[in-house]
This record gives sequence, structure tokens and C-alpha cells, in this order.
Amino acid sequence: MSTAEETDGENTPWAEVTPEAARRLLVAAVDAFAERGYHATTTRDIAGRAGMSPAALYIHYKTKEELLHRISRIGHDRALAVLEAAADSEGTAAERLADAVRSFVRWHAERHTTARVVQYELDALGEEHRTEIIELRRRSDAVVRRIIGEGVTAGEFDVPDVPGTTLAVLSLCIDVARWFNAQGSRTPDEVGELYAGLVLRMVAAKR
Repeated sequence: MSTAEETDGENTPWAEVTPEAARRLLVAAVDAFAERGYHATTTRDIAGRAGMSPAALYIHYKTKEELLHRISRIGHDRALAVLEAAADSEGTAAERLADAVRSFVRWHAERHTTARVVQYELDALGEEHRTEIIELRRRSDAVVRRIIGEGVTAGEFDVPDVPGTTLAVLSLCIDVARWFNAQGSRTPDEVGELYAGLVLRMVAAKR
């Protein structure tokens, strides 16, 4: 499965990763981790997919875990930015929550290969890197919790358990990366719209 889904700038996958050899290795690692899992993937697998020798990988990444951390950090930063943009926009809490869910789901659908690695290989990270990524996840949780809390305060939502509902909303969105198929019957936009409606019903949004 190709990570051509991950584009920035002039349609170059992971354009912020430089130099070019480091970027190619990262793209290859995303594909390999998503297809085989982190532990079943070797540095030789990654280098081979990138058209390089295993020795070339260590010029840019000291370990396979460092590669996973780079992927995870970029992916979590991007996902957090999507949520923050929606949360800080104009509109009611319901509008902002729907926008956050719509955008977050679309991100996980459009970038399902990367998202599977980002969301489901956390335990493969070393303690220091895992702690860093967990903090980014907490920030994402805080963004969604803030929107829901503001909706409750404004009388827009009826949510007895804001933390629990926040967890349910994020889990629902993240799971899209596990099952989404680009050749399936629904587009990322359609899935995002569906989930936005489902979440508004979850929080009993007043129409």
C-alpha cells in the first residue's frame, strides 16, 4: 500500500523530511510498518523498499525505533493541528465539534496507512519517545474535551461524563484508520460527514 496518500507542498510525500534519502527511508518505513508491523519489519526491509543498502539507513536514523518516532511525531503533530484548527474556529460548540470530527476522521481516512502506524505502534517506542507521544495524545484529548465542555456550559450538549465521552469520540475517529479502504464505497469526506453526525447525537446536541 503506497504512502502517496501523504502529500505536502508539491505533492511530495513527507516533504518536511530532509534530505531526500531520509524522506525516502521514512516513506518506505511507513509502508513496511503498516504492512508487516513494527516488530516484523527489519532495517533491511526498509532500506530495500527505499532502494538503498541497510548501511545507508544508519546514516540518517540511528535505529529502527528512531524512524518510528519520527513518523509518530509528525503524524501526531499533524493530527493535533487538525483538531486545534477546528476548536479555535468561529461558531457554536456543535459546529466546532462537528468540524473537528469531520476533519479528524478525514485525516485518518485519507492517510490511513500512516495513521495505522501512528496510532497502533505506540508500544514499540522507547520510554522517552513514548512519553513524548502520549503528551501529544493528551493535548488532542484536551482539545476535544474543551469543545464538549464548552457545549455543556452553553447548554448545547447534554453530556453527564465529559472525559468518558471525549475518549469515545476520539476512539471512534481513530478507528477509521484500521478499516478504511480507498477502494471502498465511501470517500473520506463521506465518512467524515457521517461521523460528525454520529458524534453530535452522542452529545445530544440541541438543534
